Amino acid sequence: MPKVMKIITMACTSVTLFTMIIYRNSNRGFFLTLAITFGTITYHFVMRLLIGWLVMIFMKNKADYTKQWYQLHPWEKTLYKKIKIKKWKNKMPTYRPEDFSPKEHTWHEIAQTMCQSEVGHELIIGFSFLPIIASKWFGAFGVFVITSVISAGFDLIFVMMQRYNRDRIRRLIK
Repeated sequence: MPKVMKIITMACTSVTLFTMIIYRNSNRGFFLTLAITFGTITYHFVMRLLIGWLVMIFMKNKADYTKQWYQLHPWEKTLYKKIKIKKWKNKMPTYRPEDFSPKEHTWHEIAQTMCQSEVGHELIIGFSFLPIIASKWFGAFGVFVITSVISAGFDLIFVMMQRYNRDRIRRLIK
């Protein structure tokens, strides 16, 4: 998965630059639309990679999973049952599956990694809304809001998965 994300990021960056150059030379609005679209996609990929890297550097998989922030709230259990998280959580991609492998790590280490992953996705949710500022210069406020909400919603799924799974891992540890 890391390789795929990096390839997509490089491709989107290239297309963004290419369409910007064509727009500057031709002044055709279609190429500006493409540049903005691919620029926004590039932002979301670069931001995810950068936040993941920074969280890994600062947290070093040493989060204290017993802290209040990482505890499941009673209402979450009800929510997770309603959305049937147990049925679909294993179908979602994992950036580095080996980090969550009980063959390579203890349950304690996996719980710490889950905390770190949750924090990363929570930060990404917040940073997903930064492109809305670009609507000040480019217009299309609604488009920037929609892409930001979709992006944040995507990462919210991963936060929920980490919280759901970590609660089960904590019970295993006990």
